[in-house]
Amino acid sequence: MDAYTPTREDHFTFGLWTVGWQAVDPFGGATRAPLDPVESVHRLAELGAYGVTFHDDDLLATESDRDKAIAVFKQALSDTGLVVPMATTNLFSDAVFKDGGLTSNDRDIRRHALRKIRRNVDLAAELGAKTYVVWGGREGAESDGAKDMRAALDRYKEGLDLLAAYVTEKGYGIRFALEPKPNEPRGDIMLPTIGHALAFIGQLERPELFGVNPEVGHEQMAGLNFVHGIAQALWQGKLFHIDLNGQHGPKYDQDLIFGHGDLTSAFFLVDLLENGGYEGPRHFDYKPLRTEDSDDVWVSAAANMRTYLILKEKAKAYRADPDVAEALAASRVPELSVPTLAPGETLDDLLADDFDEPTAAKRGYHFSRLNQLAIEHITGVRG
Repeated sequence: MDAYTPTREDHFTFGLWTVGWQAVDPFGGATRAPLDPVESVHRLAELGAYGVTFHDDDLLATESDRDKAIAVFKQALSDTGLVVPMATTNLFSDAVFKDGGLTSNDRDIRRHALRKIRRNVDLAAELGAKTYVVWGGREGAESDGAKDMRAALDRYKEGLDLLAAYVTEKGYGIRFALEPKPNEPRGDIMLPTIGHALAFIGQLERPELFGVNPEVGHEQMAGLNFVHGIAQALWQGKLFHIDLNGQHGPKYDQDLIFGHGDLTSAFFLVDLLENGGYEGPRHFDYKPLRTEDSDDVWVSAAANMRTYLILKEKAKAYRADPDVAEALAASRVPELSVPTLAPGETLDDLLADDFDEPTAAKRGYHFSRLNQLAIEHITGVRG
């Protein structure tokens, strides 16, 4: 065991759909056999994971009898000590949801979707989950004429308000985390970014029960800065959960191993999570490469946790480096935390400032050195 061997205290979690992905893509069928959820629980426990998460359908990967599948899954949790901190519902795979679940144009399908979610919310509560993720992968459209988006937002709000009322009535203590994504499988998915989701939450009847579950690849698919988005979610107290993986820029959703995409962004993300007050699970929503066999699935699962711990150590060393402290001061980063107006000052007081604009305009911020120091810590030259 070395410093990068995960333990339960690291709070690493995996979705059953990650290690259990059979590697089906739009151009080819499965390259791996179905994986028994019970095996997933035991193998993840052996690797040092803290918990597992699931869609309702994930439990039926190798057992069609729902009651039996739940029973053996619960026994596996008991045997290993793994927990279920989060659950969600699949409203995107079945053909009935091809136009969405909570925002389908068909009223009877929306009612069916609510029944399906309610059933799995009950199971999530039974298993001790405190977060319920809502990903509207089919809530969207390919053409602007196909969906009255104002009405769709009304229906989305209606569905989420009903679910919030239900968990409140039941006393489940569950909060909901909306998961943004710009596209895929729909051409345009509703609530495509962290910002859209945060704005939408403000219109709900119980906004305190709703936060976000951002995913690395989803924001980067839209060309956005994931670290900035997470900082805003933390700033608003709305980072209820997080999905970690890797992505190479704005293309299809790659779901790479964490850190196997934009490594610098992953470094600053870990730095933010470890120092920014986030206390939830470090959840990996990745897919083992389609080229890999069943043994390599567990190599990839371990790689997610190991990479996070490596970057955590690098971030700690970065923060402790006197040269970094000096560079931060030279770049005046700490000054940003000082209020622009002193206590008791007003905008009128600014008129008395003797500000030398030409001199201020010549100042350099020395960000190149600061960035280089981060690269040297990431690459192991320092630390």
